[in-house]
Amino acid sequence: MKKKTFLFSIGVLLIALLALVGCAPDREEASNSEGSKESTNEASDNKPEELTIWANDEEEQLQAIEEIAAKYEEEEGIKVNVVAKSMLEQLDELALAGPEGRGPDLYFQPHDRIGDIVAQGLAQPLEIEESDQASYSQVSLDAVTYEYDGQTDLYGVPAVIETYGIFYNKDIITEEPSTIEDLKVALEQHTDASQDKYGFLMKPNDLYFAYPFFKNYGAYIFGGDVGEYDITDVGLANEGAIQGGELYQSFFGDGMIPASTTTDVIDGLFTEGKIGAVINGPWSIPSYQKALGDKLGFVPFPEINGKPASTLVGVKSWMVSYFSENTEWATDLALFITNEVNQQKYFEVAGELPTNTNALASIEDPIYAAFSGQIENGVPMPSTPQMSQVWEPMNNALQFLAEGEDPESVLTEAVEYIHSNIEASGGAQ
Repeated sequence: MKKKTFLFSIGVLLIALLALVGCAPDREEASNSEGSKESTNEASDNKPEELTIWANDEEEQLQAIEEIAAKYEEEEGIKVNVVAKSMLEQLDELALAGPEGRGPDLYFQPHDRIGDIVAQGLAQPLEIEESDQASYSQVSLDAVTYEYDGQTDLYGVPAVIETYGIFYNKDIITEEPSTIEDLKVALEQHTDASQDKYGFLMKPNDLYFAYPFFKNYGAYIFGGDVGEYDITDVGLANEGAIQGGELYQSFFGDGMIPASTTTDVIDGLFTEGKIGAVINGPWSIPSYQKALGDKLGFVPFPEINGKPASTLVGVKSWMVSYFSENTEWATDLALFITNEVNQQKYFEVAGELPTNTNALASIEDPIYAAFSGQIENGVPMPSTPQMSQVWEPMNNALQFLAEGEDPESVLTEAVEYIHSNIEASGGAQ
């Protein structure tokens, strides 16, 4: 499932990376020694002959970046070496190649790894003019903002944004579901488990998709501001979380959604035309459109507790290597890649949603365009390394809820596990 490539890091790896926090190099010199390039007309003796970027190795993404890089070469006279390298492999290679001068100037990473990246000393904080920042959606800027050692900075230029909503089959659900109650009605009216037909299906054990059920009643993952997290304050078992847990649980059991439901079952039955509605993100659009054609509809996540649903948002960004000697020009290249025209190009080729607000607004496809409304109500996934200690306990808790266990007990125990895991990893120090 495509969201796994940037939404979730491997827990064991992240625990190991936390031990490197104390080894991160001092960033004060890097953040003060070089500012962002004031204009593209900067004196030629400061202009590098070439820049190297590590682009994700998926074919369409790579093609788009190569075309955009060629335009930058033509405009600036700087050779841009585009190297295909999986996002999943970039950090390990950068840690080895960077100190030897063999690494990139720019590389491409999901924002939920920023905490680990900064802790390892692999990225430079960026100085970006407010006029340039104004081009990006606020939630995407929030996602790449991170507090380290008492200082809050931008650590990436936002390039791609993802969240999720409700895809539905118009032959089964004839009116757009606008509230969570509408989905409950669809589930009750259009479910015949003996025929593998369901009005609505969702995976029982995935916090990423389930978060709106809890957030809209006042639950939260970590306290503090976005990028400045209080990891001692976990709000997933407060009064609002329990209310959300009760609502979530009501969709399972007694002829409703089976607690054994998997992603493969959901996608398979939906593309066969047997499910009224599912939760998913833009990565699923091509396969859903191919299967359902004009029968496919999409709406932002329905209102919960009388308010627009707050879904989790993920952002992929261009980050400047800590080892780059061309900080201002690498930043300039990242801003060029993500300007309005080039983000339109990237969307057309790679099919990923832009962070540039004008590029996002220009999308004509009604399904892709509808995601812009959900993005406005989204909240970035926490980028602190301790987030790796949240997924498993909460996913297990959601499974227990689907199986009918007491919400207060289940959520309280999950939060206890989260605190214990953070402490054991050394993250609460």
